[in-house]
Amino acid sequence: MSFLDHIEACNAHDLSLFVPWFIGPARAGWVHRDFAAILGRRPDLFGHRAGSWRLSESLANPQQRTDAVESFLRDLRRDGWFAAWRDERYPVTPDLKQPGLMAMERAAVPFFGVRAFGVHLTGYVRRADGLHIWVPRRARDKSTWPGMLDNTVAGGQPEGLGLMENVIKECGEEASIPPEIARRAKAVGAITYCYQSGMELKPDVQYVFDLELPDGFVCRSNDGEAESFELWPAARVMARVRDTFDFKYNCNLVLIDFFVRHGLIEADDPDYFAIVSGLRRNPNGPAPPS
Repeated sequence: MSFLDHIEACNAHDLSLFVPWFIGPARAGWVHRDFAAILGRRPDLFGHRAGSWRLSESLANPQQRTDAVESFLRDLRRDGWFAAWRDERYPVTPDLKQPGLMAMERAAVPFFGVRAFGVHLTGYVRRADGLHIWVPRRARDKSTWPGMLDNTVAGGQPEGLGLMENVIKECGEEASIPPEIARRAKAVGAITYCYQSGMELKPDVQYVFDLELPDGFVCRSNDGEAESFELWPAARVMARVRDTFDFKYNCNLVLIDFFVRHGLIEADDPDYFAIVSGLRRNPNGPAPPS
């Protein structure tokens, strides 16, 4: 195995299985051909023409679209879809600088191939023997990726919240890091990828933060989403990422980015350029198959 295996795994998808989904003139996402049959049940809400699915143009503003689609999604939920329903809405937009075309329940976003955004933070400690990283293990009863290793703090970016506000909130909820420490987090970039899992497509952006924590501070779960935290030497984290798939899929990319930025993967590494460029693949989202 190598670090590149994780980059390839996070970008494995077959766009020929998907049909573009539009809101007005804007391509909002991608719908798997098997999920498209579900949309066909509601011709009043979703229309199919010119090789694409389109939200009804009678829904003239973001709130109308949000309400109509939410009702449809809740009907699907009662039919057994979306086991990981969160009652949390994500903005439907290709870029957080742009106003959302609508908002959508988080659990449904990948079924519409909508770009999701999140914040991922690496909490680390400097010691005489080098960098150490706080590594949580996800709770075994989580609906997604139970029992896997994770980034120190990570969370999706909901509507109506700033990125730094979200970092501070997630730090407190997930790792019991108080606001006065969480505010020291530094924005250090973003990673992009396009990951397919069955009918779900995730052409996502994760904003990356570093937080140097005081030696002696202990991360602890506050909301029960992590069953434990351990402080590992960076070399141990690197080996675990390089040699296994024990971390949640996109967490590997965040950690690889950390290794690059902190000089732990050096420029003379034969995979260096492929790693650096691979962490920001398809920054504008997937292009239609030719």
